[in-house]
Amino acid sequence: MSENVKVSIKNLYKVFGANPTEALQHVYDGLSKVDLLSQHEHVLGLNNINIDIPEKRVQVIMGLSGSGKSTLIRHLNRLIDPTAGEVEVDGVDVLKMNDRELRDLRQSKMSMVFQKFALMPHRTVSDNVAYGLSLQGVRRGEALERSQKWIDRVGLTGFEKSYPSQLSGGMQQRVGLARALATDADILLMDEAFSALDPLIRTDMQDVLLELQAELNKTIIFITHDLDEALRIGDDIAILRDGGLVQQGDPQDIVLRPVDEYVSDFIMDINRGRVLKVRSLMEAGKKGGEVEIDFDMALEDAMQRMKDEPSKPATVMKDGKAVGALDMRALIDAIERPAPETASGTVYR
Repeated sequence: MSENVKVSIKNLYKVFGANPTEALQHVYDGLSKVDLLSQHEHVLGLNNINIDIPEKRVQVIMGLSGSGKSTLIRHLNRLIDPTAGEVEVDGVDVLKMNDRELRDLRQSKMSMVFQKFALMPHRTVSDNVAYGLSLQGVRRGEALERSQKWIDRVGLTGFEKSYPSQLSGGMQQRVGLARALATDADILLMDEAFSALDPLIRTDMQDVLLELQAELNKTIIFITHDLDEALRIGDDIAILRDGGLVQQGDPQDIVLRPVDEYVSDFIMDINRGRVLKVRSLMEAGKKGGEVEIDFDMALEDAMQRMKDEPSKPATVMKDGKAVGALDMRALIDAIERPAPETASGTVYR
């Protein structure tokens, strides 16, 4: 079944400098980011980005510092205008919106969660969460009532009258998330939203986000430089380098088939047994033995199920039906080193 595209990024370029349009022609002619800076004193922020983001999915955009990921997300709500290209939301070109349409996009269709929380220090938790609703013209009583729902959902009941300075970093980010959700926007933009948090708090916030997403089915565009975070929360991952898109796809596909050394270096130290799923390695249609393992089970857990009969392929089950088989040797190889292509060359989803 095809998925509806919520956000479409087409041939997007961003050049920073005194004459970006002229400098862009040099990019079209093949000049690299390094040479554009050294020869023309312009910075290539984004280089021909093309990404279609389905609705109700978590799209992760990741890369190292300077890769262009934060620049990219700011084009979606036009905090930055591109040098060339298109950004469509529900089929409408954001770049052609007038002031009223753009204001409506930012207030009603998109919400943003920032790395540094961006809370107003002179407002209470309740007033911070209700702020977006007040901009929409919702009367104060209703805005506070609606904000209370999200304060409760993110686990901050009892802190409604507290000020940001009285909260921990994790609690402040929960306020930011509640504020973004309170407007009931279809699209949630999250720019390094959890990277300022301690590791345990960060994991906790990832859990909160995944729980909310299972319930709300928002379109979430999540920026991070952390591969573990990307693999944990992303339905799809786009990896940027020097402003260009290096690889995009299902997390399983990226781990199994990195396109180059840059991506290989990213995935080198991950726990493959926890990240890779049975569906990525199974032989579809093949008959297995008595041991049954789930289609979406992590390889680490599948190994435990298969250890008593390691010489026999396990039967892979999905929705109560046998859909394939998995051999222990293939499982071990996938955990120990980059796996070969599956028999069909396909990562099953």
